[in-house]
Amino acid sequence: MTDTVNNAPPHVDAPSTDAAAPALVTRPGRWIDNWNPEDDEQWQTAGRSIARRNLRWSIFAEFLGFVVWQLWSVVAVTLPAAGFDLSTNEIFWLISIPSLVGATLRIPYSFLVPKFGGRNWTIISAGLLLAPAILLAVVVGNPDTPFGVLLLVAALAGFGGGNFASSMSNITFFYPQREKGWALGLNAAGGNLGAAVAQFVVPIVITIGAAATLNLPLAGWIWVPFILLAMFGAYRYMDNISSAKADFAGSAAALREPHLWVLAVLYIGTFGSFIGFASVFPKLIADQFPEFSGIAVGGASVSLAFLGALVGSLARPYGGRLSDRFGGARITMLAFAAMGTITVGVLLTLPLGNFWLFLGLFLLLFASAGIGNGSTYRMVPIVFAVRAGAGAGDVSTQRKAAAALGLISAIGAYGGFLIPQVLNLSFQTTGGYAGAFLGFIAGYVALLLLTYVVYVRSGRLREHKI
Repeated sequence: MTDTVNNAPPHVDAPSTDAAAPALVTRPGRWIDNWNPEDDEQWQTAGRSIARRNLRWSIFAEFLGFVVWQLWSVVAVTLPAAGFDLSTNEIFWLISIPSLVGATLRIPYSFLVPKFGGRNWTIISAGLLLAPAILLAVVVGNPDTPFGVLLLVAALAGFGGGNFASSMSNITFFYPQREKGWALGLNAAGGNLGAAVAQFVVPIVITIGAAATLNLPLAGWIWVPFILLAMFGAYRYMDNISSAKADFAGSAAALREPHLWVLAVLYIGTFGSFIGFASVFPKLIADQFPEFSGIAVGGASVSLAFLGALVGSLARPYGGRLSDRFGGARITMLAFAAMGTITVGVLLTLPLGNFWLFLGLFLLLFASAGIGNGSTYRMVPIVFAVRAGAGAGDVSTQRKAAAALGLISAIGAYGGFLIPQVLNLSFQTTGGYAGAFLGFIAGYVALLLLTYVVYVRSGRLREHKI
């Protein structure tokens, strides 16, 4: 998904610039001593190639994390067709529980790279993906599996959501400040695409060779060889950096900053909407248009839902680019205005029963949320620099902002749980989703006003084009 924030509160202790930087030393276990990407000579001779090698395998491992994280968004919708007797409430819980667990895991995952080493933790975190993938394959093969067991296995998919934090933390250590944005953008983008790929591939795989039945266990088994490949690649080609340190002080300082919580609320509105709607999109299509016939068993809900995650992921970079020109707060306001207006359109056109209109409006909603992800992310380091009365390149400001970005990304991910549960509550109380969409509209209006009052109307903040 479009969660491209620097979830990396740690920092690297750089050697003193008063003397020549010591040479890199490689120890058993692929540990590297004296790593300093800010040293141009080290970076140009050996550092860049090492960093790029680690980035490639980090992207692959994080991509699989997002795949596993989103498996239940597709599988849960197809369970009734496979003979499972589940209520709408139970299906919504299967869809939303991975986001709840994944968001919670992001906080501790941020600090595990310095403790275990980036290479070592990538092997471990990728290996943990085997549990939700294999167990999914086992439990969905038996329609008599109790709901509690299904829920527990779905919760384990949260391991994939936590991987984002440790992956971003690890890559932060490898790159100099001037190239962090590019490297972290690639790392996050590669991971985000996993959501769209999961929702595209799974419906095709589970129906291959089955004209009218579902082979649901393949939704889990198909990823096992790729997870093993990621573990091998991390073991063989990645490295641990001995100088990586966990920045607990920076995290504590960020937690005391009121703007962290304001920005976290905004991020729930942007990224939370993106990941939440991406998870629940197959369910919404299946409920609203059960008669629509797609390319796979289950109809449009499982054959076209991937477009939402794909569009949102591709739109995200434009949020950052527009923010560089016009200011992150203004673009965030426009994103919330667009999201509110589009949601009004969804609410008004639902009675028409037009699938293509519904799909088009939701793709615009995904695009707006993706742009909002980029603009909110761009705001964080500038807000913290202004609050500190320092430049964005100030070391202490960078540490505090990096910690804030990590915490904000974790809080924002809870939107992946809240959005489906609000829709679930609306369905349980009214039998439809209109009430939820009204609530989303009110929320987007409130977030637009919050952005304006705190970051656009404020004279001091406006001067810095936040």
